[in-house]
This record gives sequence, structure tokens and C-alpha cells, in this order.
Amino acid sequence: MDTETVLADFSLGGELPVRRLGLGTGGLVGPGYWGPRHDDPQRSVALLRRAVEHGVTLIDTADNYGPDVAEELVARALHPYPEGLVIATKGGVVRTGPDVWHLAGRPEQLRAGCEASLRRLRTDTLGLYQLHRLDPDVPMADQLGALLDLQREGKIRHIGLDSIDAAELIRAREIAPIASVQNRYNLLDRAAEDVLELCEQHGIAFLPWFPLGNGALTGAAGAVLTAVAARHGATTGQIALAWLLHHSPVLLPTPGTGSPAHLDENLAAGRIALTDGDLAQLSALA
Repeated sequence: MDTETVLADFSLGGELPVRRLGLGTGGLVGPGYWGPRHDDPQRSVALLRRAVEHGVTLIDTADNYGPDVAEELVARALHPYPEGLVIATKGGVVRTGPDVWHLAGRPEQLRAGCEASLRRLRTDTLGLYQLHRLDPDVPMADQLGALLDLQREGKIRHIGLDSIDAAELIRAREIAPIASVQNRYNLLDRAAEDVLELCEQHGIAFLPWFPLGNGALTGAAGAVLTAVAARHGATTGQIALAWLLHHSPVLLPTPGTGSPAHLDENLAAGRIALTDGDLAQLSALA
């Protein structure tokens, strides 16, 4: 499989093209998603601009990263947004401290959160707005109904869901057009394979979070990754990202980082053409 085939653009909602390797902004905030990562915000601004200069067209953020910090950095770095750049953000979670968060899925909360994101991101329309978590205390129809109202008003172009199972995705699609899913998924953690299969069937983007395993790609798996990486003159992280791009045409990894060198390394993974032998060896790890 050649790199052009692997990296063919994906159309969100069937009409909004993005490159399949994007940038997540969780790496721009501090531990526990609290506060900024860097004392000097210009470092994060420069990194966001570098990503776009290197061809990234999908920026994945959330209102509770910081909170507010990541969205404000995106606007500071990239507004006015160039044509073709899609800003995806998330709402429905309120963060009150490092690694401390609460669900906020009532319709009035979702509307307030979306409108606050619009203000921070300095835009009238969000290309993709994802419900960060389904609130079990609020009917799904009420939560998605609030997003449908915002979509009809032109404030949201496409609707997505974060951390859902296959049954929830099936139910959600009966209520609203779902353009994306964002679940944990990587080379070793494929618990959401059934969700991925549904996404493939219906042309839904799957944005894997922790695409590099959050440090878990070690041990025996690390040995295999190291061997494959050596054959390609690549790093193990690049191979893990390349595997995602090869594994399914609906996978859109958005790895986060605060380092320009790591950003360049991640984006270079899109140029790696894994062989059938590589893919068989890597796919057997799970």
C-alpha cells in the first residue's frame, strides 16, 4: 500500500475534507489537563502554526483542556483560520481541577458550552463539535437534540461523540447524523474494534485518543515495533501511527505534543508505507 493511498483525505460528514493525520491540543496544557503546559504561550502558538504550515488541516481540542486554555491558544495562533482548516472541539465536561471533571449534558449546559467555545475560538461555526461524554443522567435524545438545534442554527457543522460503545452509536445515529467518534484505540488497545467497524460501514470518522498508547507500547510489543521501525529507519511511535493509518481508512489520528521535534516526527509517520509483512506482524500484537 503506497503512502498516497494511506493518506488520502477523509471527508467529515461526507463533505468536509481533512488530512487524516491531525494535531491534538491536549499536549498544550499542563498535567491533569490543567493550566498551560508552557509558561510562555508563544511556544504553543508557534507549534500550532508549524503544524498547519506542515499540512495539518484538522485540529482537535476541547473546552475543558486547561480549561479554556487550548481553545484560546488555537485562536491566538491560527485565527483568522485559513481555508480548509477544520477546528474540532468538544463540550459536555466541566473540569474543576487537575484530573477532576464532571459531566454537564443538560441541553442548556451544552448550548452554553458550545457558545463559549465559539467565542474563544473567534468563529461563528464549528466544523466539528463532539459530545465529550454522554451524561447518563440526561436522555441521549435531549443531549443530541441540543446539538441538532445548534446545528440547525449554523453554529455546528457536524456532530461527533466521544467514548461510546457500539450500541450507543447505533442509537445515536437514529437521533442525529454522527460524523465522528473519538474513542481510545491504538496498536495494543483495540477494545473499540466493533465501534471502528460501524464507523467503516457508515463513513464515520474515528479519531483515536491515546493513539500512541500513552506509554504502553513497551515489552514484547516494543520489541516488534523496534524491529519494524529499524527496517524503515523510523521511530517506534512513527510505526504505531503508520499502523493506524494503514489499518482503516476512517482512522484519523490526532496525536498531541508540546514539542516541535515530536510534532515533525509524528507528521513524518504519514510518509511510511508499511508492507503486508509489517502489517501482519503488528496486527498480531493485540
